[in-house]
Amino acid sequence: MLRSFFRDRRGVSAVEFALIAPVMIALYLAMTEVTMALMSDRRSDHVASAMGDLAAQVSSTSTSDISDIFSVGEQIMKPFPTGPLNMRLSSVVADSSGVAKVAWSRSQGLGLPAYADETVITLPDDLIAADESVVMAEIRYTYTSSLAQTLPTPLVFNHTYYLRPRRAAKVTCTDC
Repeated sequence: MLRSFFRDRRGVSAVEFALIAPVMIALYLAMTEVTMALMSDRRSDHVASAMGDLAAQVSSTSTSDISDIFSVGEQIMKPFPTGPLNMRLSSVVADSSGVAKVAWSRSQGLGLPAYADETVITLPDDLIAADESVVMAEIRYTYTSSLAQTLPTPLVFNHTYYLRPRRAAKVTCTDC
């Protein structure tokens, strides 16, 4: 009887499944979370790109237009939560000596406050020359995993886009 017990292989599959299933389920959940984090990173990047593009298409904007641009950004981020989405849109103008200063700035969310007018900004080298301007769109998005075991700390994504105005030398804001 003992010999037939050791030769019996009927339960081997069930035991192997019981050993492998938790590891496979954990890998599946981890890959799902990594995929969701990458999707939120790409969407936040798209938000920054779209915000800058929308603002650079006009020669003059207003506070209500900028609020609409921020609303577009929130719609792009969906179905991800927009609470951790912080957006800032600014117009940066280089004076005759080439020093880049903020002409106007508006923000939504607490993570990226608006710049004060005439704040000196450090831009990438050779982005604008003297008497030129650029629209700067910035995003900060904090992704928090729904499974704390997979990604225990939130991931913070920062994206900045610089776009030249298309219809004028600089984008002005009428009531900023």
